[in-house]
Amino acid sequence: MFYRLITQKRDEWLCSADCTIRELLSYIDRKGRMRDTQLDAIKTYLFLKIACKNQPLWKLFVNGTFNSMDLSTMPLTVEARNVLTTNKAAAALLEYALQKDKNGRQLAPALETFIKEHATEIDYEKAFRKIFYDVTYTDYLFSLPMGAGKTYLMAAFIYIDLYFAQNEPSNPCFAHNFMIFAPSGLKSSIIPSLKHIKEFDPSWVIPEPTASQLKRLIKFEILNEQKSAKKSNLIKNPNAQKINNHQPLEDLMGLVAITNAEKVILDRVDQEEEINLFSEEEYNKVKLANELRNIIGQLPNLTIYIDEVHHAADGEIKLRKVVNEWTRAHSFNAVLGFSGTPYLEKAENVVLGETFSIKNTDLANVVYHYPLIEGIGNFLKTPEVKYADNETDMIVRNGIKEFLEKYKATIYPDKTRAKLAIYCGQIETLEEQIYPLAAEISAAYGLDPVTSILKYHGGNSKYPQPEGSETEFASLDTIFSKIRIVLLVQIGKEGWDCKSLTGVILPQKGVCPTNMVLQTSCRCLRQVQKNHAETALIWLNKFNADTLNKQLKQQQNITLQEFSDKKTYSFKSIERFSRMERMQVPPIDFFQLKVSYQTLIIDEDTHTAERLTDKGILRQAELSIIHHQDMEGHIIGHYEEEKQSNHEIASFNHWLQLIAKESFGTLSIPELRKYDKELNGIFRQITLKEGKFLSFNHYFDHMQIRSLIRQAFVPKRDFRTNEEIVPAKANLLQIEKLVSPIEVTDDSHFYPSQKEVKEVLQWDNHAADAPLAPEVQAAMKILEAQGMDTSSLHPHDPHPERRKTYHYLPYRFDSPLEREYFSQSILPIIKNKELEIYFNGDDTITEFKIDCYKQAGKEWRYIGKYVPDFLLISRNADKQIHKIIIIETKGEGFAAKFADKRNFIETEFIKKNNEKFGYPRFNFLYLEDTLSREEQERRTLHAINQFFNN
Repeated sequence: MFYRLITQKRDEWLCSADCTIRELLSYIDRKGRMRDTQLDAIKTYLFLKIACKNQPLWKLFVNGTFNSMDLSTMPLTVEARNVLTTNKAAAALLEYALQKDKNGRQLAPALETFIKEHATEIDYEKAFRKIFYDVTYTDYLFSLPMGAGKTYLMAAFIYIDLYFAQNEPSNPCFAHNFMIFAPSGLKSSIIPSLKHIKEFDPSWVIPEPTASQLKRLIKFEILNEQKSAKKSNLIKNPNAQKINNHQPLEDLMGLVAITNAEKVILDRVDQEEEINLFSEEEYNKVKLANELRNIIGQLPNLTIYIDEVHHAADGEIKLRKVVNEWTRAHSFNAVLGFSGTPYLEKAENVVLGETFSIKNTDLANVVYHYPLIEGIGNFLKTPEVKYADNETDMIVRNGIKEFLEKYKATIYPDKTRAKLAIYCGQIETLEEQIYPLAAEISAAYGLDPVTSILKYHGGNSKYPQPEGSETEFASLDTIFSKIRIVLLVQIGKEGWDCKSLTGVILPQKGVCPTNMVLQTSCRCLRQVQKNHAETALIWLNKFNADTLNKQLKQQQNITLQEFSDKKTYSFKSIERFSRMERMQVPPIDFFQLKVSYQTLIIDEDTHTAERLTDKGILRQAELSIIHHQDMEGHIIGHYEEEKQSNHEIASFNHWLQLIAKESFGTLSIPELRKYDKELNGIFRQITLKEGKFLSFNHYFDHMQIRSLIRQAFVPKRDFRTNEEIVPAKANLLQIEKLVSPIEVTDDSHFYPSQKEVKEVLQWDNHAADAPLAPEVQAAMKILEAQGMDTSSLHPHDPHPERRKTYHYLPYRFDSPLEREYFSQSILPIIKNKELEIYFNGDDTITEFKIDCYKQAGKEWRYIGKYVPDFLLISRNADKQIHKIIIIETKGEGFAAKFADKRNFIETEFIKKNNEKFGYPRFNFLYLEDTLSREEQERRTLHAINQFFNN
């Protein structure tokens, strides 16, 4: 979240007279070749280079570069004010803590409290050094999702640096040479994509003729040689030789070297005193590695680019250690990282003072962030995400069939064909399970499996790497490729740039590392044609779907979350008061549905044979559901699968063993064998014959079938259900539970404020001290009986709504939606109506709770209590409650969980109560935050007019 403070200052600088790059930015914008996120990242990059002089982040924050907070209006102790006004680093950390996240919640309230109460106990410079990983050099991270064009953005940075470096050769802010690293183990996918830097046209960011001059200046070297150089007496490492060819290095400008991290990383310690630990062969490898590392360290004004930088944050990768060695050179420029997933697998702690620490859950050195979700529909394809609970074959089958139905005929404007990637996890799985299935389905759709399916893996003793697969894989995104389905093992999880990839299937756990489900499933989202609406298809099993949703949520989360072993909070005292005597709110009379159950053993005899021949076992398990969701985890729909085989050989004996195994020792194979005939009958119905073999029919839920079979071995049980409608009476306030005062850390949930609470109480007391004359009261009763509003005859009250609400003070709302609806919508609506509104949503102090049930067949299943948010009431002439509208405000994210209770209230509760009372006693109004405020108010007014006027 530090990047938000950077962005705020950046925007101020861009609008100021100090900004010297507006013309350049205007040129890039007019040229129109860089995406909006790339141009935005360039703005941040130039701000840090020029306005911030390319300084390390810890130093910028310690110097207060991004401070903009006004401390003069903030309530502070003398000690805290002295620290915060004299120590810019302290003010910077406080400003960070006061930021709001995307939901409007304060980022770190506990950190704010700790700073204010322990201002002198914190070493702020040390804290910022720790937050930014204790590096002394400039280290910036740009977070953009895959498909945003990180490779082209790197190229843009390189040309921009060279442009300014040529104009000001002695300015240390701009780099002269560049080293680009891919993380170890990803060279097969990332280094080829980095070669695309060569294709970048510098005129997209630098005007001609300068752009062409810079293009000629750049010298590319791909450091990917495996063997030592034999012809050189001085340089043995062939990759070091490539750099050495550009001597003299001290005057070198424009070198762009690309390699993967393992080329410069040692697996062993290489100190001189440990030479004796190595064999001669190992020591020669050490010397070769050192040779490359040493010569890279001699490159002047060097900037390091690290793609997929989250890998470099891994403790097992020692790239940071190597970079630290290079940064000792006085001319070293910077480290720039790029990642679409800027968060850590393991949290890092930064201790402040003696008792408080903050937990670093994301990479803290992010200076620019563009979330994946904002790229969808912009420069990314819009995906359909589907998942199922089935086994691998069923997911693959459904995914391939849907892909071919939707995209078989898709040929993009660049003449490339839409493709589907299936990640297989293991080579045997690919060869023995997935390929035969893909071949069968593709043939059924008129495709030749030989030319339309690519198997790509590294090979093993049983299955060698398919001949020509590497070349075929590299040419997938060309007009020559006829491949439609790509089967992969340990390849293409990230860094794979194939724009014609239109679908991805992750059919089981382990086909890619758990922390890479997001990157892998989104491989198909790269847009082929700029600014064109394109779609994609993602199929997952349940585990990968849950992981994807978790990672999507994590990517949107805040950067630092504070916690401590001994938490220090700032408590605020909230005084609460009952107004029940003043408002005279009577108890709510209503009727509850009460359902009781009695467990009965129908028959001690299990009747196993009879129950195993019962076709109900199959009927209960014949539906297999596929779930359809969007990229934010919202379920769009469900549908059933068709009857089909998974082509996996089905064995009766193995099936029995699985049934017994899943019983956890309560059912043995010999017990099952007593009913071979019946079990064989079920087995034949849930399998399909394919040639000489049987396979399971995945139209059925096989896990449920096995469960029902085990149930057939225990006595039958049933429930006796008793239903009755019983009268109930509930107070809206249990006064004994209204504890006051209470201490809270956040008083934003309470409404109205303590100041307004006191004003209401003062008004109550004043009105009681000056009662109306008896004759006035009598006249008012006559007018009120005729339905007239008499509020104007009371002593002047600037807030007449106080007569229509607040049976206790203050209300505690669970969400801003509740508070805003109450204060801004419903109170103004009923201002001139004979209606009252009471908040009922605090289940700790109200008795009005409705028991809810869901009907399953002829039986009712209890699903919990429902505590309505608001009760909008009218009274009769005797001041008793006559009619009630139950009002529920609900966030979209909670709507699905509330659906069953909502259905019960809208049908059974309202119906039964209105029947019992003999008139429309209750109504229900449901308002979701997906509605605009105007629509919420329109629906409220309509409900009032329809219900209370009848």
